[in-house]
Amino acid sequence: MNERPAPPNGKAIAPQSSKADLAQSHADWEQRFDAQIGEGRTVTNRSRIPVKPLYSPLDWSGENYAESLGMPGEPPYTRGIYDTMHRGRTWTQRQLIGLGTPQDYNRRVRMLLEQGASAISLIPCNSGFRGIDCDESPLALLGTCGTVINTTEHMEAALDGVPVDKISTAMNDPSPFTLFAFVLGVAKRRGISWDKVTGTANQSDYISHFVANHMFYRLSLPGARRVFVDHVAFCREQVPNWNPVSVVGQHMQQAGATPAEAMGFTLATAIQYAEDCVAAGQDIDHVLRRFTFFFDISISFFEEVAKFRAGRRVWARIARERLGAKDPASWRFKFHGQTSGVDLTRQQPLNNIARVTAQAMAGIFSGLQSMHTDSYDEAIAVPNEGPARIAIATQNILREEAHLCDVIDPLGGSWYVESLTDEMEAKIQDVLDTVERAGGMYKAVESGLVQRMIGTSALEHQRKIESGAEKVVGVNCYTDGSTAPEPESYRPDRAAMEAHVRAFRAFKDGRDQRAVLQALDALARAAVGSDNVYARVVAAAEVGVTHGEIIACLRRELGFGQPLMVA
Repeated sequence: MNERPAPPNGKAIAPQSSKADLAQSHADWEQRFDAQIGEGRTVTNRSRIPVKPLYSPLDWSGENYAESLGMPGEPPYTRGIYDTMHRGRTWTQRQLIGLGTPQDYNRRVRMLLEQGASAISLIPCNSGFRGIDCDESPLALLGTCGTVINTTEHMEAALDGVPVDKISTAMNDPSPFTLFAFVLGVAKRRGISWDKVTGTANQSDYISHFVANHMFYRLSLPGARRVFVDHVAFCREQVPNWNPVSVVGQHMQQAGATPAEAMGFTLATAIQYAEDCVAAGQDIDHVLRRFTFFFDISISFFEEVAKFRAGRRVWARIARERLGAKDPASWRFKFHGQTSGVDLTRQQPLNNIARVTAQAMAGIFSGLQSMHTDSYDEAIAVPNEGPARIAIATQNILREEAHLCDVIDPLGGSWYVESLTDEMEAKIQDVLDTVERAGGMYKAVESGLVQRMIGTSALEHQRKIESGAEKVVGVNCYTDGSTAPEPESYRPDRAAMEAHVRAFRAFKDGRDQRAVLQALDALARAAVGSDNVYARVVAAAEVGVTHGEIIACLRRELGFGQPLMVA
């Protein structure tokens, strides 16, 4: 029998029989560590949580396993919201696409579906985000950052050959959700019952827009609040399998919030929306079953894993104890993750493939329900087709070749991960308490509190990059001057876009103008009355009222969205 080699310090190795023994062993190691590496080298993650060089049962022992972790599919959901998680059904591959004309979008989405995407997502042209139609925007800007869709006819072309009763769709569509109204129009034309339409209103979180997306607020803050509540009520009654609520942490984290702040603000927003819907007479379980969340996944790997595990735990507690939901389906923290574009760089863009892979792995280990992986050229322009294929292949490789779905919550039980999850939960709760003291998320945003907190964190992180304390390969370190060729920026075909605008103008001239005027009048009366505003948006879209006309009408009645100035 071979003898076990002696340890470097000459001490015999013996099992630790007590916490006191373990504490002494840890203290001995810490002394050797400090002697070799030097004291004072503190490490903190983006959420300002100190990270120790070593974790042990002194940090997390598992004594409260049932209370802190439990099994997948049962409270507190730390290990996942479903019993089988990715072992039974992997995440949905939902790639965000937006480019050119509806026909351009259709070609790209068909290619991605053939490559393995299992759901689709559509982002409109920036003219659409601004609330205007394509004939009101300079031609050179159209289709460069999203798809130009202003009518049900445009949506019909974009979804040609896409079975909307079988493929889940996500519409990146701020209030008043005209894109979804067009989707419902397409379904009606195809004879598809609305209860067969599935997917998510991906930009329904108007609060996040006023905090971080200074182009998405089409309506005033109170006006957006009114349309949001009506949208939820309409969908729960008319489109029961659609998710009308997507609470977006991505915007706030990309604007500079730490991962813990992004989670805290997102949960505070979810509380606000739930309470607003209940105040309007909606049943809490009826509403919460269709709540979803949308997050950024940064390259801070373990921090992101801990963020989502803690977020699941906190949301389950909020849904049960604060909001009073009785149905376990209402306690589930269903989230979509997108790899973080702000972590990607224009410099040495091929390095972004490695960054996206690390981010995607963090999302998978976190137990997400759907994911978008960025293309490596996303920091430069609308992704080209080649990089888009690599982004899809990244998910396929991680699932099929790396076998990341074989074990549920594979990092569960790690002393570091569990300790960090607990610390993230405490940080998240601190954010929730701060917002609560301000009167809730609506008032906290209205007062500028949230914006100031995010601005402070953004500035702190940027200073770390500029000082070199935070390393970014190819930007402030390993800048050897060698660069890969910058990917060619996507530009839509000018002739095709000109034809698209001409056809749009002809469509407007050929409509039943009386029906259009009647629909707009009904929409305006609903906005100042008690009728469901979103029902009137859908009705208007059905008779040919355009995206820009719907928004212009509601802006007149509910107010124009203006920046919330923060001193």
